[in-house]
Amino acid sequence: MESGSIGALVRTLDYDRYLTAVFAPAPCREALFALLAFNQEVARISEAVSEPMLGRIRLQWWREAVDDIYAGRPARRHAAALPLAATIRTHRLDRVAFDGLLDARKADFDPDPPANLAALERYAAATDGALTALMLAAAGAASEPAREAGRRVGTAWALVGTLRAAAHHAAHGRVMLPADLLARAGVAAGEVRAGRAFGRYAAAAATVARRATDLLDEARGARRAVPRRARAVLLTARLADLYLARLRRAAYDPRDRCLALSPLRKQWAMLPATLAGRY
Repeated sequence: MESGSIGALVRTLDYDRYLTAVFAPAPCREALFALLAFNQEVARISEAVSEPMLGRIRLQWWREAVDDIYAGRPARRHAAALPLAATIRTHRLDRVAFDGLLDARKADFDPDPPANLAALERYAAATDGALTALMLAAAGAASEPAREAGRRVGTAWALVGTLRAAAHHAAHGRVMLPADLLARAGVAAGEVRAGRAFGRYAAAAATVARRATDLLDEARGARRAVPRRARAVLLTARLADLYLARLRRAAYDPRDRCLALSPLRKQWAMLPATLAGRY
């Protein structure tokens, strides 16, 4: 793949985390782009296939692609697999995080919502939390405090994403809000899929939002122990703050136009934090 094109791909598919790579030190940017591109390929599988079995086959393809990389075999000729191989080998990334991420993505083909908030949080930690840990390792900032802060920020980011994408998920037959929280709010999963519940499930969404806020607070509580070079990777915490504020304003209705943030607004949220060494 041409130099810089993997970054252009990530810019199109995941602009929010693209910015974290842009604000990171130059030597590690391509590695961060490679990890983000891999994540997007895996995360989009459930929406790109017509049947769960086809999705599981694609997920297995990526598992075998990772097998090839760690076995020292030639990387598969795929726009995301080639830079991923270079990143894994250059930065000696831990395979366990990849295996856990791919295992967790099997849940994307389950039409039933997670049973409770703990189940949703485990999924969030194994997907976005693991991705954030890998990004920290690629940035040369894999200390224990950094990894723990990264797990919390990544998990919170996934919880916020669940709230923001609820209408999109429903359109694809998925419900990601915990079943027990929906039941307490008097909302059935089928109503969410049909798009009829977004005005009534605020209590369930607010519980998820509070947990995301707690995780962000915990991650920031350890900021002094997190190496400065790790902090750019954690800048999604700043965007999570903005999205949470707008979700509250919209009464957690994912269809509300106020949830959208302009590219410039996102950049201005990150820039002062970068200069101050915060996240």
